[in-house]
Amino acid sequence: MAFYANGKKYMLNAGLGNVRGPIPMHGFLATAPWEVVEVKADQEAAWATSRIEFYRQPDWMAQFPFAHTIEMTYRLKDGTLEVAVKLNNLSAAPMPVAIGFHPYFQVNDAPRDDWTFSVGAKTHWIATRNIPTGETEPIEKVIPSPTGASLKGMKLDDVFGDLIRDASGKATMWVRGKSEKVEVVFGPKYHAAVVWFPAGSRQDFICFEPMAGITDAMNLAQKGLYKDLQYIPPGQSWQESFWIKPSGF
Repeated sequence: MAFYANGKKYMLNAGLGNVRGPIPMHGFLATAPWEVVEVKADQEAAWATSRIEFYRQPDWMAQFPFAHTIEMTYRLKDGTLEVAVKLNNLSAAPMPVAIGFHPYFQVNDAPRDDWTFSVGAKTHWIATRNIPTGETEPIEKVIPSPTGASLKGMKLDDVFGDLIRDASGKATMWVRGKSEKVEVVFGPKYHAAVVWFPAGSRQDFICFEPMAGITDAMNLAQKGLYKDLQYIPPGQSWQESFWIKPSGF
């Protein structure tokens, strides 16, 4: 119920009712009052941009006292959906970046137990109650064949790092059925991935979650156990995208 930023400890206030549970790792923006600021299309793409002015919400500022805005653009081009986010730091102090997304994916041409998946990472963060301890191990300890493993008999709710990058700095995760495939491509500023799917074929999804930092990144950075925490200087912005690429449908 607390986090560190710039060497200072900030307590969360459970009494405000906008954080959930004793380990509020999922934030409180799910029902935020987004304002659509642009909807356009041209011969190549269609896109919509929404904006939220975080600093105008007193109960949010009480929990995370860094004035900022968030802009999100969904752009569809050539069959690929780009999800772009821009954080604008309006505060007088550097703002830590701990943003993440929780998208679910399916393929429909094979039973879930016949799906295969790939995680483009080298490292698994060992966790207790889904919170990394600061210790790591090779990804093969939990996914024996990370470049093409079967979902059958497996379950994951794990954090992975040291993402495997291409020449442009992007990392790719994918799930595949017989011919249908969904690739999720992380931009360079997404330093971690959470992969979640429960056991049992009744749960027909897999989540590849782009994360700017691992779970509890701010506290682990304060302890010296995490080196990749990102900050936005006062008056500046942080921008990144991830892309969803379906094929074979």
